[in-house]
Amino acid sequence: MFRDRQEAGQKLGVELEKLGLHQPVVLALPRGGVPVAVEVAKALKAPLDLVIVRKVGAPGNPELAVAAIVDGNPPDIVLNREIVEAYALDDDELRVLIAKERPELERRRLVYRGERRPLSVTGKTAIIVDDGVATGTTMKVAIRALKRRSPREIVVAIPVAPPDTLAELAQEADWTVCLSQPARFHALGYHYRNFPQLTDEEVTEALAKAGQERNADQRIIRRKTAKLREV
Repeated sequence: MFRDRQEAGQKLGVELEKLGLHQPVVLALPRGGVPVAVEVAKALKAPLDLVIVRKVGAPGNPELAVAAIVDGNPPDIVLNREIVEAYALDDDELRVLIAKERPELERRRLVYRGERRPLSVTGKTAIIVDDGVATGTTMKVAIRALKRRSPREIVVAIPVAPPDTLAELAQEADWTVCLSQPARFHALGYHYRNFPQLTDEEVTEALAKAGQERNADQRIIRRKTAKLREV
């Protein structure tokens, strides 16, 4: 059991450091993945960004995903072919369903990222971080969307997941790093002593603080480099 998301992120950071990853870019799945990813990015001295995913629900069953939209330029659409076929949805019907969810994806993008463009992962190591997974559906969507952006490799980093889900994710990603794999997996909150629901404001504050700290660290590095050159 983890004390909180911050502790989970610190422990993940220790394990990820051992891999010697090439040009890591840490990508959080909001909301819960952000505090975890902040600590991972600190440990790896890596830039931090988000993977914003919006589920597209089936007609009459919004909890069942027929597709997902992943924020990007342009956004990526990942279809759940099995569900699309089960509902016999044609292209026009899919376009209508997807169009309904685009405004919420755009709202989240503006709230979390503003006008800033997503960080490029081309040729780099994309590390996708969440506070845990149950079915792994959102994580799989994020992996498949990121593969289209030509990263060198994709790493899934999560504190806790059931073994069967982790095995499925291992088939999708190049690396999977998971700290706890309980055979009897309960709701995610049972694996944390402190597991509050996060607001959009808390997410944006955490991202802003992480950005400020990284900028400060880079300024220190530049000053040290300048002094070495003077010597």
